Amino acid sequence: MRAGDAAATLGEEPRTTVPTESTASLAFHGPLADAFGPMDVTALLVPADRALPVPAATDRTAWEAIAADRPTIDRILAAAEEEHGTPWPQPLASDAARYHRDGDRSAWEDAAFARQRRLSRAVVAAAVTLDDARIDDVADGITLLCEQSSWCWPAHDDSFARHGSVVPVADDPFLDLGAGEAVAQLAWADHVLGDALDERYPGLRARIRFEASRRVFMPFLNRRDWWWIGHERTPINWNAWIHANVLAAALRLLDGPGEAEVRARTVATAATDLDRFVAVLPEDGAIDEGYGYWWEGALRALEALDLLASATEGKVDAYAADILALRATVAYPHSMQLGDEWFVNVADGRAKPPSGLPWSALHRAARRFGDGDAEAFAASHRAPGTPSATEEQGLGRLLRAIADEQWVTATPAEPPLPRDVWLPSVELAVVREAAGTARGLTLAAKGGHNGESHNHNDVGSFIVAVDGVPVVVDAGRPTYTAQTFGPRRYDIWTMQSSWHSVPEVRGVPQSAGAEFTARQVSREDAGIALDLAGAYDVPGLHSWHRRVRLDRGAVARVHVDDVWDLDPWTAGGPEPETTVRMLLAGEVRLSDGDAHIVPVEGARPVVVRWPSGVEARTTELELDDPLLASVWGTRLTRLDLVVTDRRALSVTVELFVTTPEESR
Repeated sequence: MRAGDAAATLGEEPRTTVPTESTASLAFHGPLADAFGPMDVTALLVPADRALPVPAATDRTAWEAIAADRPTIDRILAAAEEEHGTPWPQPLASDAARYHRDGDRSAWEDAAFARQRRLSRAVVAAAVTLDDARIDDVADGITLLCEQSSWCWPAHDDSFARHGSVVPVADDPFLDLGAGEAVAQLAWADHVLGDALDERYPGLRARIRFEASRRVFMPFLNRRDWWWIGHERTPINWNAWIHANVLAAALRLLDGPGEAEVRARTVATAATDLDRFVAVLPEDGAIDEGYGYWWEGALRALEALDLLASATEGKVDAYAADILALRATVAYPHSMQLGDEWFVNVADGRAKPPSGLPWSALHRAARRFGDGDAEAFAASHRAPGTPSATEEQGLGRLLRAIADEQWVTATPAEPPLPRDVWLPSVELAVVREAAGTARGLTLAAKGGHNGESHNHNDVGSFIVAVDGVPVVVDAGRPTYTAQTFGPRRYDIWTMQSSWHSVPEVRGVPQSAGAEFTARQVSREDAGIALDLAGAYDVPGLHSWHRRVRLDRGAVARVHVDDVWDLDPWTAGGPEPETTVRMLLAGEVRLSDGDAHIVPVEGARPVVVRWPSGVEARTTELELDDPLLASVWGTRLTRLDLVVTDRRALSVTVELFVTTPEESR
């Protein structure tokens, strides 16, 4: 890119001086471009040393205030001291190659992530103390990251597809989530400790910029066929996640002589590409990838836009623009809460997400939009005397959290737990007995289709929680392997409708693909009604009407009413079974016409009831995947109700009580 290229403009596609074999994309104009129109980004950007909204370590007054957050800082300092002088985690070529051999991606990723977490701790420790030993640790971590063969995670690298190589091809780097995380981490470290690194390690910052240019900035500008941009498919969380990190890195690291134009063009390109993600964010703010991916999708977009506002001194501030989807999406996380640490986990979600989510980033976005419920939800996770953030979130999120006085000093609040949620874009209802409390029953039920991002075949499935703890459950995602996102994805049991709370029609489960969809979906009072037949490739199945609702009577109960139109069996031989299935968590005792369930975590017992005489059986599934076992314990149980000779079934789920008062 020559410095003399025309000024970068939001909504304008980049022009490069390096020939590319990729197909050039057309200009895109979405909500951001509509809100701000053409503008000279070069003139709007503040200087690089002021572009990231955290103080440099040279601002001792600011860092003394940050250091007052003793629970956070003391933990980081203790860890940095303990690991000083010990070997750094080392991702190995043999571990990278395992992805292609046995499908394992954890061995390489665990080492790479541990290395980057250690570097984040070292940066904060050095910024607090300016101690030479801590700065040495930072320099070691930066150098190791710069010398790492690839920043791309092996599971994402296209080296094998393009070159037949199971190790990275150095002159053809792949820009993925991992490369974005690495370059942003280096940018935040450089911003905070630049002067200290110049003094003790002259030349190291130049190395950072060299690696950032060849691994990220040049591929980003010159190869415009990245699938995650969303030229030919609906953008997913990769778009927001990568662009947020590229934006942070460009703002800080493209600061050399004559780089003003390439800096502005990189920023403008990232904003234009991010606009594609904002354009498909629905006005209800929902994410079809589910709660777990909201934090690495919609929230990444909000963080990127916050950076852009800061770097332009508020002249490009999407928070002040009237973009309904952005405002609405800050409410999505608390809309998915079942109770305490349990959440609605459609798609590749976890019913109990990992600790250490970036609550401060949600808190900041909620404050900017003036959403008191979302702010309270974030603050409900701010426990006094505990760290305000951790390195698990990434260095940028860690630094922004500990520098955010309003977050650090936030007092715990009660989560809103709304009574009724309806998200039409994803056809998802979440209803509970009363607002503001998880006590009693909560129901989540969905329509949708089987071509959603991070899809599970689960059209018409439902979750029931008692006192916030799921008892009729969605198993969620297992540990990712090469199979997870490959052609054999639906060989994994967690992805199959057979292990969701939906029917199996004549032995046939739901099929994958967007064409396998719910029909006639309508919001009901405290529930949802839909036709599931479109999710099945079953000859003679004309309709399967399901109505799922929460009855908020004296004794609350969930009703699941199924009525279906299926031609008589004429194919000869025994008719394959048709079953209505439910996936259950806890101790299950089966009787004629009911199943008594003691949920996990000691929640109150529940009983599932159906007409006496309907054949019922249970299948226990032992959980050998550590991710699933960490949520559910050692097993899940599937309840099968055999309805081959029927055309209707009504099931209820209710608290096991002897008096109405016990249900309250």
